[in-house]
Amino acid sequence: MQKRALSSFEAVKIVLVRILHGVGRGLAWLLALGCIVWAFGALHFDFPVWKTTAAWAFAAAVLAAVIFVRGPWRRLGAVFLAFAFVIAWWLTLRPTNDADWNPDVARVAWAEVHADEVTLHNVRNCDYRTKNDFTPRWETRTVRLSQLTGVDIAINYWGSPWIAHPIISFQFADAPPVCFSIETRMKTGQSYSPVGGLYRQFELIYVVADERDVIRVRTNHKGEDIYLYRTTMTAEQARGRFLEYVHTLNEMRERPRWYNAITTNCTTSIRAQRSAAERPPFDWRILVNGKGDEMMFERGTIVTGGLPFADLRQKSLINAAAKSADKSPEFSRVIRESLPGFSAPQGVAGGVRR
Repeated sequence: MQKRALSSFEAVKIVLVRILHGVGRGLAWLLALGCIVWAFGALHFDFPVWKTTAAWAFAAAVLAAVIFVRGPWRRLGAVFLAFAFVIAWWLTLRPTNDADWNPDVARVAWAEVHADEVTLHNVRNCDYRTKNDFTPRWETRTVRLSQLTGVDIAINYWGSPWIAHPIISFQFADAPPVCFSIETRMKTGQSYSPVGGLYRQFELIYVVADERDVIRVRTNHKGEDIYLYRTTMTAEQARGRFLEYVHTLNEMRERPRWYNAITTNCTTSIRAQRSAAERPPFDWRILVNGKGDEMMFERGTIVTGGLPFADLRQKSLINAAAKSADKSPEFSRVIRESLPGFSAPQGVAGGVRR
């Protein structure tokens, strides 16, 4: 009786070991498949010449390894080795600031800090006639940290309600707002690709701009929706966030960065530029950033005016006001009229302080 029970135990043990081996092998092949797909895309998008040929040659080499290499673990090893060669090459690709850029991202912004004064170079303030027809205009502006009163955030939607683009607008008591918009830097002839954005197709750029540029081009010429909120940052906190942007500007002028649709985009870059100790807790809505304003509402980082989120959001859409203001020097004031939380103006609407 004892011998039969022991035999049953051993049989169960053998079955379990086989199941675990099978599950482990299945997971390993699933991981291998993901690596193959990623490497195929890397060659297809980023290989310098014969992109499609290189991608399919890689796929053929992997298929040959699966067919002709003996032993399941050796096959897996061959697949991962091929992936390792591709990623080792891919990591050698370097971003640049020297290329034939689209006119709206032709210049890189940078800043000089002298005690209280910050001089911003290459502030964009284009004269738009349509979204594609405009006169590029770049300005130098000087602002004072002591006059920084707060921060507003514009949430820009161009399609899916799940995906958005944040524009941070710093408010000054004696100067027009200064906006920071983290974007893909397009070369002439390039167009954005969500899949290509996962690879090394685009450099990252911090656009520093006037609100009449970076907000108006979206509402008035691209037909995109923008919701404008006042944050609950104090003036001291605003100065800290402003200097984070300034530091990143100057760093990227010397060491450009790749854009990545998941890891280094318009939202994750804002979080990453803060010190690790000061970063807010991670939330899935940082990636699915179309829900970012809802997250900020829940965290108490935007002024609500006592409204529930649905009402606050409805009242924060500025498209009609932006179209009404259009090229007016009072643009910044007009788009804030009657918005929840904006009863007390933080900055000035007109006049550029040079």
